[in-house]
Amino acid sequence: MKLKRVGKKPGERKESLVPQDTADQSPSNQTDSNATVQQKLRGEALISRYAGGLGFDFVPYNSNLYLVSTEEGFVHKCSCSYNEQYLQTYTGHTGPVYKVKWSPFLNDCFLTCSSDWTIRLWYSDVVKPVLTFLSASESVNDICWSTTCPTVFGAVTDTRIEIWDLRSTTLDPVITVSDSNTCFSTFKFTEDSGTFIVGDSTGNATVYQLRNLPAPSSDDISVLKEIVLPNMHSSTSSISLQSVPPER
Repeated sequence: MKLKRVGKKPGERKESLVPQDTADQSPSNQTDSNATVQQKLRGEALISRYAGGLGFDFVPYNSNLYLVSTEEGFVHKCSCSYNEQYLQTYTGHTGPVYKVKWSPFLNDCFLTCSSDWTIRLWYSDVVKPVLTFLSASESVNDICWSTTCPTVFGAVTDTRIEIWDLRSTTLDPVITVSDSNTCFSTFKFTEDSGTFIVGDSTGNATVYQLRNLPAPSSDDISVLKEIVLPNMHSSTSSISLQSVPPER
């Protein structure tokens, strides 16, 4: 595309800036050309709407599949074989989803945590969360399944460490540790789940030992299934009386 001269000499007639390749076209051709340009502009604007990924986890039974949590509140199931489309999109969070973690015991079950103050339990065949856990009015920054007990997972909010055991209760964490002087950022169980490590905003990593938790049994996987499967067809099961923050 070329442009005619911008300036003019004294006494010269003012010239308009007209694209060289469309100046002599008929009105209908110019209309078609403008429509094409608008379509291209719309396509380019759409690219800028893609949200950044925040969390990532491979499907335990298929290393070709993985989940990605995003800052726009969605979780996408993706395949290494397809780089231009999602296989599935899970909706329910109303804020950025920081982490996504598959259960090491129940293949089709995974957890997410978000800035919307919630932890959500999902079943891979259902696009809405099976259960929603809400215990504090704070962003949930990280989650981790126990490596030995199928119904246990841990989480950290800005000021709290939480241990949940779904076989005991789905209403509240069974253990909480609070510290308003720091912001907890990461949580990780050790291989035997007898201890866990928590990182915080000061750069420290603290090791905690769990005591008095029930010993894992062979029935725990069945307990987790009994919790998940009856709620599969429910869009969202709220299990807290506290209010969820408004959608952002």
